[in-house]
Amino acid sequence: MKNTFGNNVTFTIFGESHGEEIGAVIDGMTPGVTVDEEYIASRLALRRPSGRISTARVEEDKFRIVSGVFNGRATGTPITILIPNTNTKSGDYARTRALARPGHADYTAHVKYNGFEDYRGGGHFSGRITAGIVAAGAIAESALAKKGIKIGTHIKRCAGIDDAQFTDIEKGIDILHDKMFPVLDDAMGEKMQEAILAAASDGDSVGGILETYVTGFPAGVGEPMFDSIESELSHILFSVPAVKGVEFGAGFGFADLRGSEANDPMRYEGDKVVTLTNNNGGINGGISNGMPIYFKCVIKPTPSIFKKQETVDFINKENGELELQGRHDPAIIHRARIVIDSVTAMVLMDMLTGRYGADYFAED
Repeated sequence: MKNTFGNNVTFTIFGESHGEEIGAVIDGMTPGVTVDEEYIASRLALRRPSGRISTARVEEDKFRIVSGVFNGRATGTPITILIPNTNTKSGDYARTRALARPGHADYTAHVKYNGFEDYRGGGHFSGRITAGIVAAGAIAESALAKKGIKIGTHIKRCAGIDDAQFTDIEKGIDILHDKMFPVLDDAMGEKMQEAILAAASDGDSVGGILETYVTGFPAGVGEPMFDSIESELSHILFSVPAVKGVEFGAGFGFADLRGSEANDPMRYEGDKVVTLTNNNGGINGGISNGMPIYFKCVIKPTPSIFKKQETVDFINKENGELELQGRHDPAIIHRARIVIDSVTAMVLMDMLTGRYGADYFAED
């Protein structure tokens, strides 16, 4: 099992959904980087369930930083963040231990780990583990912001309902920063939430598309061929539970364009090179070109639903039926937004440190 990501600044996650604690370790952080615990708490709040469109399992996420920080600054040694699990109901899972939940990793984990996996709440495969990602990502996100680099994600589509498009990207990122339901058009957000509740009333769930923009990122970062910006971001984005597709810039839309439409015309504005369009999402040849980086992620419908489903009993090796009980999200897309922001921040910090060295993030 590979739980560490990064080359220069590495991030390790650990724990299980119903274990005692989950968390993260950051190694290689620039000494002196500010670690603002209030900011970390505010980012964790965006991942926390809220209202009827989320699971009833709500954790306080009262994290502890037990190493690598002194007087609010990174010391340069590994930063260890611990987050306790306090609201677990493992009995909901013991009753259906042998029945694979369609869409989950129950069966594949059982095969890979020879039956020794912690199955409660999905164990290490649960979205609960992303709390550690968000806590670590908040530190990276804050350090990037001090360099003028901003990250913002909105729900581009949910249950077939579209949000407004980004127009002023910087302003849009600022609007989204603290929103619990991250949309640019609140009226469309209300319609999305109504659709989520409608699915929940049917015992079902919905998915959607998240769209992310990064501004202020310098040109010239990326290590082709295998550590390009696209490959590094794709690697970590596909590690986020429920992400089943990623595209950069125009993405699959390139298939219907001619080269004359797909290419981004270039010019100087003062001493800065810009492109008049941004079909390539701020990346050429795997290297940042100074324009906003943008990409989309498809989030699949939450696999835990309350409808009867055909499945298998993988212990007794027979067919079966499953009708779930317990506490589950009818949609996770609004909670996944901050996870996408967090992993994006991790990758960008790692790549910038590789390009310019750890002192790139040094603070006075």
